[in-house]
Amino acid sequence: MKKSLIAYFSCTGTTKNIAQAIADEIGGQLYEIKPAQKYTERDLDWTNKNSRSSLEMKEKSSRPGIVDDLTNLDEFEVVFVGFPIWWYTAPTIINTFLESYDFGGKLIVPFATSGGSGFGQTGQSLQQSAPKARFAPGKVLRSAAEAGVWAKS
Repeated sequence: MKKSLIAYFSCTGTTKNIAQAIADEIGGQLYEIKPAQKYTERDLDWTNKNSRSSLEMKEKSSRPGIVDDLTNLDEFEVVFVGFPIWWYTAPTIINTFLESYDFGGKLIVPFATSGGSGFGQTGQSLQQSAPKARFAPGKVLRSAAEAGVWAKS
């Protein structure tokens, strides 16, 4: 397999566990997409329309800051990008990540975790943030075992 980076954003550990399973299966390098301002439990309260996550998702141009410490992106041909589904799509911090680096010529393989939502049009909306990259179809992954099988395919 081509040299792969498994970049993920995870607030509760669910997406991190799936990303770890993919890294273990394919031997890729794991990378955490870290918010400049960590999300608190209150920030993640999706039932509160004024919570940080609700406001970010309501404003599609929102670009939460990230800790910019990925220095070796040029080493990778394939970049798996993982995130939880928020409001039926990727959190806007994923757009921040994709817009912060040059993914030209790379294959981006999006994956998500979700308590019930599907992947929907998430892949198409992410392509706008990395227009020079090629995108593989995305998938919601529900277990580490499923992630390992999917990553090899």
